[in-house]
Amino acid sequence: MARIIDLKLPKALAAALRIPQNDPRRQQLRVLKKLLRKARFTEFGQQYRFDDILHSKLPDRQFQANVPVHDYNSIYEQWWKKTLEGVPDVTWPGKIKYYALSSGTSDAASKYIPVTKEMLRSNRVNYLRQWLSLMSYEHLPRNSVTKGFLMMSGATDLQKGAAGWYAGDLSGILAKNKPFWFQTFYKPGGRIAKIKDWNEKLHEIVEHAKEWDIGYIVGVPAWCQMCMEMIVEHYKVKTIHDIWPNLGFFVHGGVAFEPYKKGFEKLLAKPIVYIENYLSSEGFIGFKAREHAQGMQLILDNNIFMEFVPFDENNFDADGKMVENPKAYMIHEVEEGREYALLMSTNAGAWRYLIGDTLRFVNKEKAEVVITGRTKHFLSLVGEHLSVENMNRAIQLVSEELNISIPEYGVVGFPYEGLFAHKWYVACNDDVPEELLAQKIDGYLCQLNDDYAVERGSALKAVLLQRLPEEAFLKFMEKEGKLGSQHKFPRVLKGKMLQEWNQFLAEIGKK
Repeated sequence: MARIIDLKLPKALAAALRIPQNDPRRQQLRVLKKLLRKARFTEFGQQYRFDDILHSKLPDRQFQANVPVHDYNSIYEQWWKKTLEGVPDVTWPGKIKYYALSSGTSDAASKYIPVTKEMLRSNRVNYLRQWLSLMSYEHLPRNSVTKGFLMMSGATDLQKGAAGWYAGDLSGILAKNKPFWFQTFYKPGGRIAKIKDWNEKLHEIVEHAKEWDIGYIVGVPAWCQMCMEMIVEHYKVKTIHDIWPNLGFFVHGGVAFEPYKKGFEKLLAKPIVYIENYLSSEGFIGFKAREHAQGMQLILDNNIFMEFVPFDENNFDADGKMVENPKAYMIHEVEEGREYALLMSTNAGAWRYLIGDTLRFVNKEKAEVVITGRTKHFLSLVGEHLSVENMNRAIQLVSEELNISIPEYGVVGFPYEGLFAHKWYVACNDDVPEELLAQKIDGYLCQLNDDYAVERGSALKAVLLQRLPEEAFLKFMEKEGKLGSQHKFPRVLKGKMLQEWNQFLAEIGKK
């Protein structure tokens, strides 16, 4: 990672003290102390004695002892709700000007995630770091580097609250607060970016696409792919490179890219560079910093303090709910290959906050991780321990083997003939038999997951599949008010979302 603002010890001194210059624990301790000093006079900082933590010999351990873990509901009800009423200095100094609206993929009600000016500044620094990291790539499409950025973001026309704050998709907030020097490169421009209706915005982008010289596309894969498909169809060309010959980069995040890759490749005339970042409503967590890296590198030195809770039965119940006092590890204590849930403390006033993602370290030395799923989005009816990572990989392998595109899918587990079954709903416009898809997905999952393979021979009796047109998934998301930008179709269907999905299928005659 390009280290722009690191505080580094002289090499000789670092060697004499036997301290690595970029020791992860030292970086994270500096971040924690900075956050504690900044927030010590807030209501939260006073209640949990941030001054005492700062004066302790082991501030990270004292921080864990003093401050409880939070999920969204607990921190919102006790703390963040006050900030919506205009109360300052609650969990972070000053008033909150922006809130990122996040419904997640399981709850219908919007979540209001605070976004501070300090967080926006941190995000800008990290975007610049990510861009600089590209310069080390061996296969860099140099003609694309200085071309336009098409950002498929939410509307920059934000809703205004009674206390003077503004709320909307994080991508819309970031686009509204883009630095002045970025104006030259930014597309689709201010007028189109304000449009709230996603279909209208897409059609405006298509109409103006030929006027732009795009080098980068930035956004969630599903919506970016849809936009490119619409452009190709509108201009009656073979590939997107017929319109944007200098397109060389796709910057994505939010969901795993594997299910979309085959569909993307069909729209391209030449290879492009895929760059994954780990940007959530709560902060910019990491990005792919090396060309051939297996995972994304966590950003350890820019205002996010991270803790890692082993994702196991000791810390989470069968529904993925975290216990009251989980065992949390620091960055220097994690193990490669083990699955963790991420807790974050940030310069937007989140403290020991469960973001809901599960991670696995693939390179501890470089702090590189892959996202394996969500704490509440996994299937383990009978001990099959099926993660979203397994599902994404199986979909990718099936897509490659059959040369088809499966841009969306969802899975549900349920009792079946005295035992249990999984049912897959897949978006696929290619003509392929449902039985073949189910067989192929099931076969790859048996190869990828030993627990799944064992249970397929016993309690997990059947794998069923229903193929639907891609349009059905989009119509459902539109019906849910989640069309566009950062909204994703849930990979595991449970609870209220499953009920609404079944009702939707009945309405369109697909049940």
